Amino acid sequence: MKIVIIKYNAGNIRSVDFALQRLGISALITDDHDEIRSADRVIFPGVGEASTTMNYLKMHKLDALICDLKQPVLGVCLGLQLMCTHSEEGDTTCLGIFPERVRKFVALPDDSASFKIPHMGWNSVSDLKTSLFRGISEADYFYFVHSYYATTGADTAATCNYLVPFSAALQRDNFYATQFHPEKSGATGAKILGNFINLKV
Repeated sequence: MKIVIIKYNAGNIRSVDFALQRLGISALITDDHDEIRSADRVIFPGVGEASTTMNYLKMHKLDALICDLKQPVLGVCLGLQLMCTHSEEGDTTCLGIFPERVRKFVALPDDSASFKIPHMGWNSVSDLKTSLFRGISEADYFYFVHSYYATTGADTAATCNYLVPFSAALQRDNFYATQFHPEKSGATGAKILGNFINLKV
C-alpha cells in the first residue's frame, strides 16, 4: 500500500511520518502531483497559519489536486481547517471540502481563568460517527493545540467542547479530518492512524 504525506509549507509533517513508522508503515513525503494521485492513502497534516498556507497550496496547484482526490484523505489540525470553506485566520477562503467555517476561540472575561487560548492539552471527544473511531470510546483522550476551530454541522464526525462545541473530526465521502493530533495522542492516536490506513474502500 502506498501512503503519501503531502509536503507543503506547514510544520508537523515529520511527526506524522514518525508516528506511522512506529506502526511499521512507510510513507512518502512529497508534493509531486502524480505521486499524490497514485497513492492509496493521502495524509494532509499541518501546523501553521491559514492564509499563507492557502497561498502556498494555490501557487503549487495543490488546492485543486487535493479537492479532486478519490482515495481516502486524512487532514490533521490545520489540514482540517483548510478543508473547510473559510477561516477567520487571515480572512481566508479555504478548500471548501467541508461546509464548515473556522472561527477563532474567544474567551469571555468570566471564562479567561479556566479557558486558555490556544486550546492546548488532552480532551475527550463525543458523538463518534466515523470508522476512524473504531475501537475508541468517549472515555479516550486526544491531544489538541489550536486557536481556531471548525463549527459543527452535518459532516461533524466527533465533537469536543472547549468554550463552545466544535468539530473534533469531520468526514464527507473519502475525506476525513481531525482537529486533534493523532500523532501526539499516544496509543489512541495510533489507533486513529491505523483505522485510517485500514479503511475499507
